[in-house]
Order: sequence, then C-alpha cells, then structure tokens
Amino acid sequence: MKTLSLLRHAKSSWEDPAQRDFDRPLNTRGRRAARTIGEWMAREGLAFDAVLASPARRVQETLDEVAAGYGGPLAGTTGGVQSDRRVYMASAACLFALLHETDDRIGHLLLVGHNPGLEDLLLQATSHSDTPLRRAAYEKYPTATFASLEFATGHWAAVDEGQAHLSRFIRPRDLDPALGPES
Repeated sequence: MKTLSLLRHAKSSWEDPAQRDFDRPLNTRGRRAARTIGEWMAREGLAFDAVLASPARRVQETLDEVAAGYGGPLAGTTGGVQSDRRVYMASAACLFALLHETDDRIGHLLLVGHNPGLEDLLLQATSHSDTPLRRAAYEKYPTATFASLEFATGHWAAVDEGQAHLSRFIRPRDLDPALGPES
C-alpha cells in the first residue's frame, strides 16, 4: 500500500500587492495554523518517508512551522525533503505525473503545495467515493489543511484516479476553532 498525504500551504500575506506570488510569506494566522497542524501530526504519530514540496516561500515557511510543531524533521532518511518547481501551481495531472516518478521505496509521501491542484488531485483520486470526509473536501480545501490518501498498490506508477481511500481530512479549525473562517 502507498500513502499520500497532502498539505496545502498555510494562509499567506497580501500586505505587499506588488510582491510576486511566488515570494509571498505566511501571515501570523498562517504560521499559527501550520504549527497547530504540526503538533497534531506529532500527536497522531504520523511519519513520512519523504516530503515533496513547492519551492514557493509560503510553502517553505509552512514546512518550517509544521516541523516546529512536529518537534523535528518531517521526513525519514529514505527520501528526505525535496523542493520541485513543478509542484508550484501544478494541476492534478501534473501532480499525478510527479507521483508516478516517486521511488517505490517510499511508502508514505507528504506532498505540500497549492490549490486548486491539491484539491483536484484528492477529488480525482477518490472519485469513486461518497464519504463524509470526501464531502468535506469537496466543499472546501482550506489553507493548512492535511489529508491522507491510501492506494492499494505497491507502486507509485500505478496510482490513478478513483483508486484512493481518503482516511484523513483535518482543517486547522478542526483543531482550534479560532483558526476557522474569519468573520
């Protein structure tokens, strides 16, 4: 079995309207949400063989805050943490292609990136399903939300649409109501 966890970057700052999208940092609320997700991941005992992430500043800062909450490195020695420009603003099709390139020694991959690609990947991978978790994901995939997909295969090259079971969908507001939608 292969497990793919998805993490959308935390809420970013729009204070500088002239700043390139790629260079936008996290805002204070985003830092808090990312750290909260990291603390939850540690409590759940989640372990990742590798992390594949967008190199965008808000993703890298999300990873830093999640790792701080987690209490250490997010990935084992199998794959470590890799940034790949192709993850930045990637479509679901591009993300599936990246998954197909993943080394089969990696059992649990954490993919950290952006919407709409992550949400589309999740919905396409679970297209056969109509569970409460999938309905929540279909409704909205907010910033700093974590999801886990399980594929009944031993090869990343075989993961495809309609083959995954959504086992986790955790929004920051599920852990701390103060991190819910702003009024």
